[in-house]
Amino acid sequence: MRRDGSLPKVRAVGLVLAAMHLALVGWLMLRPQYVPWVDAPNLRPFATIRSDLAMGPAEAAGRIASGMALLAPLGVLLPMAGGRVRVSATGSFARTVFAGLMISLALEFVQTGVPGQIFDVDALLLNTAGVALAHLAVVPAARAWAHRRSVRRQDRLTGTQGRTPRIPRVGIAP
Repeated sequence: MRRDGSLPKVRAVGLVLAAMHLALVGWLMLRPQYVPWVDAPNLRPFATIRSDLAMGPAEAAGRIASGMALLAPLGVLLPMAGGRVRVSATGSFARTVFAGLMISLALEFVQTGVPGQIFDVDALLLNTAGVALAHLAVVPAARAWAHRRSVRRQDRLTGTQGRTPRIPRVGIAP
């Protein structure tokens, strides 16, 4: 770990995995679909989700889960590409969700130029929710583990056995 709190190997792996994931998502989302008709773009929030829920619980769960899972790995890979252990949790969450939203928005806009693909605001919402849930599920625990690991490594290098325990409300003896 560097003095600025970054992990260079984690950052490199995160960048490579994020680039690979975005290439896969781009390949999946930007392929032309040849259909005899194309629906109008969906600009009303939750319209597609409502129609999915009308199909039944199993079908709705599958469609909503696939919408959330598409960009969900970015919720973990973007902070990993940052490579920092000591960072504000709310700041990291806000940056990651905003980056996921912008990537999803860019994909939706580029997708409008592909035959058979349309803009869907619900896809934007589901992709962003997937990024947020993945970040909340994994990143805080991973950062805590990395921080504990770096403290242990630093203690081994300096020869100490850890932090001195403190007992609250115990004064100094006379």
